[in-house]
Amino acid sequence: MDTNNTNQYVQRGLKNRHIQMIALGGAIGTGLFYGSATVVKMAGPAITLSYLIGGAIIFFIMRALGEMAVDHPVSGSFSEYAYQYWGELPGFIAGWNYWFNYVVVGMAELSVVGVYINYWFPDIPTWVSALICLVGVTLINMINVKVYGEFEFWFAIIKVIAIIGMIVFGIGMIVFGVGNGGQPIGISNLWTHGGFLPNGIQGVVMSLVLVMFSFGGVELVGITAGEAENPEKTIPQAINQVVWRILLFYIGAMGVILAIFPWIEMESTGSPFVQIFSHVGISSAANLLNFVVLTAALSAYNSALYSNGRMLYGLAEQGNAPKIFGKLNSAGTPVNAVLVSTVFTLIVVLLSYLNPEKVFLYLMSLATISIIINWAIILIVQLKSRKHKEQANKHILFKMPLYPIASYIGLAFLAAVVVIMAFMPDMRFSLYIAPVWLLCLYIGYKIKTTAQSK
Repeated sequence: MDTNNTNQYVQRGLKNRHIQMIALGGAIGTGLFYGSATVVKMAGPAITLSYLIGGAIIFFIMRALGEMAVDHPVSGSFSEYAYQYWGELPGFIAGWNYWFNYVVVGMAELSVVGVYINYWFPDIPTWVSALICLVGVTLINMINVKVYGEFEFWFAIIKVIAIIGMIVFGIGMIVFGVGNGGQPIGISNLWTHGGFLPNGIQGVVMSLVLVMFSFGGVELVGITAGEAENPEKTIPQAINQVVWRILLFYIGAMGVILAIFPWIEMESTGSPFVQIFSHVGISSAANLLNFVVLTAALSAYNSALYSNGRMLYGLAEQGNAPKIFGKLNSAGTPVNAVLVSTVFTLIVVLLSYLNPEKVFLYLMSLATISIIINWAIILIVQLKSRKHKEQANKHILFKMPLYPIASYIGLAFLAAVVVIMAFMPDMRFSLYIAPVWLLCLYIGYKIKTTAQSK
């Protein structure tokens, strides 16, 4: 298979600022704005330590992907690398697993869009809002990659400004007593309610599962490599800068929140962002946050559809998906792959409405375990690709640090996360469904190879 001949028609229209914000926006979702209380209950103030540990592992995974993406910048990303350095079956599994993962993520984000719209317009049915957003985002992804990049840039900017604003206002409350009658709040809440480790090391360990899933989406940088301007420069910059920015935002935001509000009261205070903005006299805090989480959901769906289109395109290039998905329009966009991904997302949304509890549980369980599979494949393929390149005496432009120790540490950590999931009732179902999912992918691969051999 020769991917170079086809990938030259994919337009490299994503600038460095686009890729920086695509990577950053992919890892900052609504969980930071609304879902932080659940994670904090596990570890207390030590959740900042959990994000630091998880961030270090994400850095290894990103550098592993970056090493391959800079050397071979294609839209199929790690599915193509798995196909090239590991074999047809791993390439098939990596691509379809990632594609389905983002169909589910897209469905989840799309399903809450209606809830956010109803906050302002309660008479509009949620399915109408979801359908309008689905059509709008699909059109954005069908024009050209620059339009997608521009929308994603501004979606991410809104999230970033909201977080920076919260951190700044929070520091004002901590140091100067802004919104608290001029009485500085200080940071004693970080240790006066059971200590910094109120639930011990066990709390930190258990929280690592949800912390890692909150980083899901950073691997989108690898998908953008095929359409990045000057990938040898932009991809390394994006990976190196985004990781520390994510840590700054997560650790900074959570540190400020936990300094202001006792962690034991987090559940009753509602969204910490609303509380902080309300304290400093911004009466429309709820409206502001609703706007932010709406753009966050649209951003996540926009990125999910982009990922799906490019991964399906890459699978078609490998021969692991119908050739029709490998066709590009005049703007270099895989329109067929984008449209089919949209249709499948719509079908999944409809299924979730017919039997919401069971369908949503099954799909989110698949999404949960598929993230681990994706990251593990990236690390394994990096080990194989490095060995292959060293044997061929090939120069590597963006080497992964601490190779091969970092790759093995990352794999061991992901294995530990899977073990931890077995002790969490809400996550355990993922482990039951994972073997069934992998078996389905294997059967799909066998059907494909049988059909091709005829």
